[in-house]
Order: sequence, then C-alpha cells, then structure tokens
Amino acid sequence: MKEYQTITEISGPLVFAEVDEPVGYDEIVEIETEDGRTLRGQVLESSEGLVSIQVFEGTGGIDRNASVRFLGETMKMPVTEDLLGRVMDGSGNPIDGGPEIVPDERRDIVGAAINPYSREYPEEFIQTGVSSIDGMNTLVRGQKLPIFSGSGLPHNDLALQIARQATVPEEDEGDDDDDEGSEFAVIFGAMGITQEEANEFMADFERTGALERSVVFMNLADDPAVERTVTPRLALTTAEYLAFDKGYHVLVILTDITNYCEALREIGAAREEVPGRRGYPGYMYTDLAQLYERAGRIQGREGSVTQIPILTMPSDDITHPIPDLTGYITEGQIIVDRSLNSQGIEPPINVLPSLSRLMDDGIGEGLTRGDHADVSDQLYAAYAEGEDLRDLVNIVGREALTDRDNKFLDFADRFENEFVQQGYDTNRSIGDTLDIGWDLLSTLPKEELNRIDEDLIAEYYREDAAEAVQAD
Repeated sequence: MKEYQTITEISGPLVFAEVDEPVGYDEIVEIETEDGRTLRGQVLESSEGLVSIQVFEGTGGIDRNASVRFLGETMKMPVTEDLLGRVMDGSGNPIDGGPEIVPDERRDIVGAAINPYSREYPEEFIQTGVSSIDGMNTLVRGQKLPIFSGSGLPHNDLALQIARQATVPEEDEGDDDDDEGSEFAVIFGAMGITQEEANEFMADFERTGALERSVVFMNLADDPAVERTVTPRLALTTAEYLAFDKGYHVLVILTDITNYCEALREIGAAREEVPGRRGYPGYMYTDLAQLYERAGRIQGREGSVTQIPILTMPSDDITHPIPDLTGYITEGQIIVDRSLNSQGIEPPINVLPSLSRLMDDGIGEGLTRGDHADVSDQLYAAYAEGEDLRDLVNIVGREALTDRDNKFLDFADRFENEFVQQGYDTNRSIGDTLDIGWDLLSTLPKEELNRIDEDLIAEYYREDAAEAVQAD
C-alpha cells in the first residue's frame, strides 16, 4: 500500500492525484488531511499517471498537502442476518446507537450480474395491502415496479405504507412448496431526503414495529452527493445476501431516484464530461440498469429481490430523462396523481396510466373472489369509460347523458372514493380488494360486464348492490 502527497486539483466532490503505478477502477482510497481527519473515497477514473477520486464525505478540508493511500480493494458491505432491525447512514455505518456489526462476510457492493439463463421467471404475488396496486397493478416477487410521483405529493407516505404492510400471502394456490417458511424482509434506502423526512420515516418504522424486519439506509440532503451513488448499492448488496443466502423474500424500496440522478449529474459536471439529455450523463441509462437489474429470482434459491424505486418527476414531466429511462428498464410504473391528491384521495394512485407488465403471471383464480384478471380488466374498462364521460359532461351537461352513461359516471366516482381511497393506515387483503371490486361492478348492469366469464358473474355478482343503485 503506497502513500502519495501528489494532489494536483480539487474540483467539487473530486480529487485528482498523480501516481506512479497502475490503480484499479473503484478502488477504495483513504485521504488523510493535515488536521488528522481520514476521509474515504473511491477511484472514479484511472489513466496513466493520474487518477480521479470521488470523496464520500466531501472535499472540505483537503488541500494539496493531504496524503492519499490506495487500499487495493473495492468497497464492500459487511453482511449478516443481524442487520435486520438496524439503521445505517448512506455509507453503511450504524447510526442507531446499537452494537458494532459483526459480519458473516464482506460483499462487493457492485454485486454480480444474474445470468439470464439462471433467472427464474417472476410469478408469485406480493400483497402490499394497497388496493390500487394489488387489484389493478399487482406486484410480483422478483419484479422491479417503480412509483412515479411529483414534488409535494405523498409518495413517502405510500412508501411507508408498503414497507409496513407488504407480505407474501401464506396460502397461495399453485405456489411452490419451496417457498414455504420463507421470511419477508424490507430494505429501505433513502437518498437525499431532509432531516424532517428522516425523522418521519424512523418514527413510523418504530411506531408500527416494521423496523424489526427491515434494514434502513439513510443518506440526508446535507450529506455529500457522492454518498448517494453508494447508498442504493449497499442496500441491494444487503438484499441479495438476505435473499439468495438466507432465503428471504426481500422488498427493496429506494427513494428518491431523482436525487441519485442529480448526484450523477453533479459528478459528471465536476469531471467535465460531455453531458447528455438535460445535462445528465450519457451513461445514466447503464448506471440505472445496474441498480434495477439486481432485482429477480435465481433458480434453485428460495429467496427473491423485488424493487420499488420511487422518483419525483421534475415538473410532473413523464418524458423527463429520469422517468423515461426508468420506464424502459423496469416492468411498469405506478403513477401518483396530483389531481387525485387535491381531491383528498389517499393514496392518490391513478390506475389508468399505471401498469404492471408482470401482473398477468402473478394473479389468477387461486386468490378467491373469481378470476382476478377478469375483475381487474372489467374495473379498468369501466373506470376508463367513466373518465371519458366526465369530459363529455363538461361539454353537454349531465342531463344529456343516457341512463347507461350516468351509471358509468357514478361508477368512476365510487371507484375513486371506495376502491382507490383507503387511507395510509388501512391494510386490505387481496380478498378485501376483490370484494370491493365486485361491489362496484355490481352497480353496473350484468350485460355491461363483457370482460368477465358468465359463470363468475353468476357466482359473485351482488344483486343487492344493483338493487340499491336502482333505488337511488
């Protein structure tokens, strides 16, 4: 291990130093300042005779007289099952006042790519307790399903609700026996959040007891931006260990991916890279894919890694590079809607532009209340028709609509107020969700239910609900 005092330049979060031997990419660096502080960094770029180092704790206090030591290894995360219930900072250091972590081993945070041949297709249902997700955009084990939100919208409340409610249903017909006894864990990675948000997260985790089955990584807004590029990799490395070594079904919630991408842009600007769209690095697609593609299942392993990355769309623009690239890589999206939020709908999820591309493989007849897919399709079609009629009402008035049109218009209102609206403290089973769905569908005439098998209509259609609507 050689020590250098050859710093040539300090630019933003980067330090440039001259070297006389090859230095590996991503190698860990220690920088000792004149006042005795030791800062950690990572080699970002290595060329003949010169390296650029991104410093995790920020470059404040570093001058040209500081000593630079290259440790000859990449950054590793100490992993153990005892991490459950612990709170870490964005660099993986405990901040909960608990004992030091005694790891079973240390894992490279970059992780190893899953061989596509060894991937097991995601097919098992994860219950979040949120009807607009479970019923309409179902989450499947091993899936990556992002939440697209906007500034000021309650995506953090939705993230906490999912973190404390998400579970693998115990009885799932058609499920593999291999999954029996598998435990469920949540990895929560926060990037660039405020201290107030951090306090709210921790208060909720402690109040509900969700912390016992969770590992929390906290990178705050006043922490160095460079640390944000490390936090999700530490979280995913922990998730992979619990899933593929210990057999857990792990749900990874990452918020906010927008802050992560802003850190990439800041580092790219410091390196004087040629920018891509809207100033973001041209390699941002590859960088995000390295995170998202760490979700999945592996043949012969009990556990699974499921991801819910959360991002805030700048100016609510879904064509912005961050949601645009995320949509390409992941398997759908959940849209948090500003107009529904202004109506007081909690959680304000708009099911029409939302999508879960793996939903059809994770649902079926085994979850009671008929064929889940048929019910979902019919709810979607009826709500979409009601939305179209709302636009028509603005032009011609409600009095010009037919009796049939008025029923679909009423359906759209009830769908938002009874199915989507549930609050952040209500945990609905999939049975509860489908029951509400059948109650709503029963307000429509049977002949309008053209996406559901007639046998299911005969068994689950609620005549009392239809009569109540007629009476009104």
